[in-house]
Parts: sequence; structure tokens; C-alpha cells
Amino acid sequence: MLTSKSEARLDSVGTAVLRYSLVFFFVAFGLYKFTPQEAAGVQPLMAHSLLLFWVDPVLGVRGGSALIGVIEITIGLAMAARQFAPSLSAWGSLGAAFALLNTLSFLFTTPGLDPQSSDAGFLLKDLTLLGAALWSAAEANAAARARNEGFAATPGFSKSNGRR
Repeated sequence: MLTSKSEARLDSVGTAVLRYSLVFFFVAFGLYKFTPQEAAGVQPLMAHSLLLFWVDPVLGVRGGSALIGVIEITIGLAMAARQFAPSLSAWGSLGAAFALLNTLSFLFTTPGLDPQSSDAGFLLKDLTLLGAALWSAAEANAAARARNEGFAATPGFSKSNGRR
């Protein structure tokens, strides 16, 4: 059995690895969306997406991929802000969950996608990332709530103006 101190340390390390690996995925793949190879690779997936079908006709393949890249980088940076802006991190984590649900939908909307292909396998990893994003949203929201309750308990603190 672990001691309570070991449990706390394991929880702290696990929390950091889980959140910041998710941040890494979003920022790295967001940056990758600016390459011609990735733009061409995501185009068939986006073309049949329930939410993204309009992006390529409006912005073109490279422009659509760049838009997704900007969104992914923004989500990643928002999640990374957990230490100083837990509410922003919670919203970023919810954005990640929404994005991951969208990419998981590609499994059902992309015609001819072989369920045993490497593309399908690559998309399936998003199920685990979805769990991480939902956990991150809940953890960051709890931290934001605790921070707000701490401020509210501070003598002379006014919720309306945030000052003493």
C-alpha cells in the first residue's frame, strides 16, 4: 500500500502527465495542420464531417487546415493555463472534448474508411484523449470553484468588483 504522501505525489505527477500530454497533442497537431501533407490528409475526413463539411469549400484545403490548426493550438494553450487560470483551462478542456468528439465522428462519416486501417486506429486513440479532456475539465473547474470560494471567504472581498 502507498502512503498518503506517496498517493499525493503520484496524483500530482499523473495529473501533470495527463493534462500536459493532452496539451502537447493539441499544440503539436495544431502546428502540423499548417503543413501541406497534413492539410491533404485531413481533407477527406473534413469533407464528410457533420460539422466541418463547409470549411474546405469556403477556405480551401490549406486554409481549412490552418483554421483547425489555430483552434487546436488555442485549445492546447488554454488547457496549459491551469496553474494561473483554472477557469480558462476548464473551458479549453471542454473545447478539446468537443474537438475529439468531432474527430471520433469521422469513423462514422468518412466513406470507405476501413475500421482496421491505420487511419481508423489513429482516430480511435481520440477516445482515450476524450476521457483525459473530460477529466481535465472537471479538475480545472473544481480548482476554479475552490479559488473563487477562497476569494469570497477573504474579508473585505467583494464578488462584484473582485477587490477588497
